[in-house]
Amino acid sequence: MKKIYWLFALLLFSISSNAQTTQEVELIKVVDTFFEGMHKADSNKVKSVTHSDLYLVTTLTQMNKPYFTSMSRQKFLYGIMAPRKRPWREQLWTYQVFVEDNLATVTTEYTFYLGAEDNMISHCGINIFTMAKMPDGLWQIIQIADTRRHKNCINEGNTKKTEDRINTVMDSWHKAAAEADEDVFFDGLMTKDAIYLGTDASERWLRDELKEWSKVHFDKESAWSFTANWRNVYLSNNQRMAWFEESLDTWMGECRGSGVLELINGEWKIKHYNLSIMVPNDIVKDFMDLVKNGPKTKEEEEPKTGKKKRKKKKSKKKK
Repeated sequence: MKKIYWLFALLLFSISSNAQTTQEVELIKVVDTFFEGMHKADSNKVKSVTHSDLYLVTTLTQMNKPYFTSMSRQKFLYGIMAPRKRPWREQLWTYQVFVEDNLATVTTEYTFYLGAEDNMISHCGINIFTMAKMPDGLWQIIQIADTRRHKNCINEGNTKKTEDRINTVMDSWHKAAAEADEDVFFDGLMTKDAIYLGTDASERWLRDELKEWSKVHFDKESAWSFTANWRNVYLSNNQRMAWFEESLDTWMGECRGSGVLELINGEWKIKHYNLSIMVPNDIVKDFMDLVKNGPKTKEEEEPKTGKKKRKKKKSKKKK
C-alpha cells in the first residue's frame, strides 16, 4: 500500500511539474506577443495580450534624482503607431517567471536599440510584466514597469570587451598575490561571500577566513606567485555571471584554476575559485599510494639488489 502511495505522489508531482512548465511557456509567449506587436506597430496584437486598464510605468534617474512617469494603454498604442524617424528594437535577454494562483509576474532584462544598426544602443534596464488570468483562462498583462539606464547595457557586440574586462580582473588578482597587496586581492576583487578552494582537501575558506589564514604570507613581499598561461571565459545569457578555466605556472608546477565571477554595480568580482594540482594519468596510482601511505622511509627508498649478505661463520677453536 505504501508503495502505491509513493507512486501516486510521484505521478502527481510529475503532472504538477509539467503544468508549471507549460504555464511558464504560456506566460513568456504573452510577453513575446506584446513585443512582436510593438515592433510591427500592430495595435491589435498588443491589445490581444493586454487589459484595457493597462498602465505602463517607468522609473529612472535624471539629474541625480529619481524620476517616475506613467501612461495608459491608449497613449502607448498611439506611440507605437506614430511614424518613426529611425527603426527601433527591444532585445530581451532573460525571463524570470513567478506564478501565484491567478497572478503572475515575468521579469526580463532588455536592451533598446535605436537606428538601423543593432549596436546603436538607446538605453537598457529591466521590465516587470504583471499578469492576471481572465475568466476565459487566458493571461493578460495588467501592468508594465521598467527601469532605464545608459550604462552597463548587455549587448551581443560587446562580449569580447566583457571577456577582456574579466581577464584584467583575474590577472590583477594574481598580481596582487604576487605583490602581497591584501586590499586588492580580498576586498577589491572578491565578493564578501566568495569561496576559495585550495589544493588540500581541508582548504575551503570564505574570503575573510582565507584572509586570516594567509596573513602570514601577505606580510611578506610576495604571498605567492601564479601566472596564467591561458584562460577561457564563458558568459551567461544576461552577461552578469561568468565562469572560467585557466592554466597556471606555480611553485607546485602546472596547476589549474577555475571559478565564477559576478557583475556587481558595474564591476566584476570573484565569487568562487578552485585551485587544483595536475597529476598525470601515468603516475596517478603512485600518487594515490603516496596519499594513502605517506612518503617512503629511507630504507624503503634504497634499491634492492637481490643479493643476500652472507653471514660470516665463526670458526671453532680446537680445544
